[in-house]
Amino acid sequence: MKDSTKLWIQGARPKTLPAAIAPVFVGVACTQLSSSSTNNWFNAVLALIVSLALQVAVNFANDYSDGVRGTDSNRVGPMRLVGSGAKTAGAVKRATFIAFGVAAVFGLLLAATTSWWVLLVGVLCFLAGWFYTGGKNPYGYLGLGEVFVFIFFGVVATMGTTFVINQTFMIETFFSSVVVGCLACALLAVNNLRDIAGDTIANKRTLAVRLGESGARKFFVALFVVAGIAVCLIAISQATALFGLLGLVAAIKPIKRVVRGATGAELIEVLVLTGRVQILVALTLSVGLLIN
Repeated sequence: MKDSTKLWIQGARPKTLPAAIAPVFVGVACTQLSSSSTNNWFNAVLALIVSLALQVAVNFANDYSDGVRGTDSNRVGPMRLVGSGAKTAGAVKRATFIAFGVAAVFGLLLAATTSWWVLLVGVLCFLAGWFYTGGKNPYGYLGLGEVFVFIFFGVVATMGTTFVINQTFMIETFFSSVVVGCLACALLAVNNLRDIAGDTIANKRTLAVRLGESGARKFFVALFVVAGIAVCLIAISQATALFGLLGLVAAIKPIKRVVRGATGAELIEVLVLTGRVQILVALTLSVGLLIN
């Protein structure tokens, strides 16, 4: 039983969870920039649950879809449940829909207390999460995975968190969502850089495969540059947002490793470091916004 639980935890890929936590942190902080006097803080908790459940659901969905396609046969990274034979495809598919179900239940509560338009956004999130690697023509195999991550784990998650708390949209929240989205994309960029060889064999045309190894490394660095620019844009009206740049300093280490040619298993550690950067930037940017 203990071994089985451990396998499910590994399959949920906890190292990717910063991508679900960061937008909620930043979205909550952005509420302090609004003149709205009505803040529903309980919705922040619901938003965090939804975000985490969606991240886990997407991870299981990718595990299932890549596993049944045989994409994971030449995998270098962390163990996949279906590809390794640790769990059956059917079991992982059920886990996927259970996680989606959790997100749906708490998302429904958010919609009931804010706007029913939240339901439409939720449906789009579910469809995007499943068809990333699922279906006949998964867009993740066409090099569009970063687009999905930027939109849903960046813009939608960050601005959505602020909206469900006080029903406001602000330009500062948008730029904050760009910061979060770029760092979430950096996690995927490292993952895809590591898997270029296996994905090429499996005909999985990720952005890293399309750009080539050199281009993929440059793209990884560019994401941090854009995140830094977005922080500076926020600082035009909220000077203390520059605290976010302190968190970006931590990106120097993973950037150096990628630029110097880290490959294969080495990039697993870079993935961990990138996740830490995302959390640090979320925290420092949030502090900067809160002390405004």
